[in-house]
Amino acid sequence: MPLQAVETSRLYRQIAEQLRGLITGGEFATGTRLPAERDLARQLGVSRPSVREALIALEVEGWVEVRTGSGIYVQPAQQRNGPGPRAASAPGTAAAGEWGPLQVMQAREIVEGEIAALAARHARKTQVALMASALEQMREEAGAGIEPRAGDEAFHTAIAQGCGNEVLADTVRSYWSARHGPLFTRLGDYFENPASWSAALQEHAAVLEAIRSHDANGARAAMQQHLKKAIHRYSASWRRANQS
Repeated sequence: MPLQAVETSRLYRQIAEQLRGLITGGEFATGTRLPAERDLARQLGVSRPSVREALIALEVEGWVEVRTGSGIYVQPAQQRNGPGPRAASAPGTAAAGEWGPLQVMQAREIVEGEIAALAARHARKTQVALMASALEQMREEAGAGIEPRAGDEAFHTAIAQGCGNEVLADTVRSYWSARHGPLFTRLGDYFENPASWSAALQEHAAVLEAIRSHDANGARAAMQQHLKKAIHRYSASWRRANQS
């Protein structure tokens, strides 16, 4: 069965569905290595990030296994837990409507850059104090060897609350709701480590300093740079994991 180009609508889900069909149809047998990410992207006519999201979804659902330094291999049927009638509620299963992690991060780069600029203009002292408190929470969590996700969320949420626009604040909350889903959790397993969190802390500090100084352009640039680097950290870790 040849691969087919797909239309863009929850694109990673469509890609994952095609790959599941090829697996169940015997095109990719249990234990075999899938083609490299770049080859799948070329045959499907989509971007490599969209293929990555699809592969993460398949891994979360037990269809494939990522073997560091080797590639991505088809799992036995008994390992698979989705999709199906209970897929949205089954632990470790990606819901059909879940946003693709990389698309969320790209959206965040655009939207949260402007939110940071607005916060630099409008945030009150008490709101800036909440941002500083969240950053300190991140430092304490990281220092204790705990992934500082709670402090990270509190920091970005505090900036959104300080931007003066409730719609934008609610938008950031929706990003963090997606962040708690299984695809994002698995994505984090690839690139979140003490070094990545140390870098994120420095990047957050630059955002806070620009907001505290009422430097809108600086706050925008610092936030966009932070999220660009986060995407780069994930991409580099994924390439190391699957060598594709």
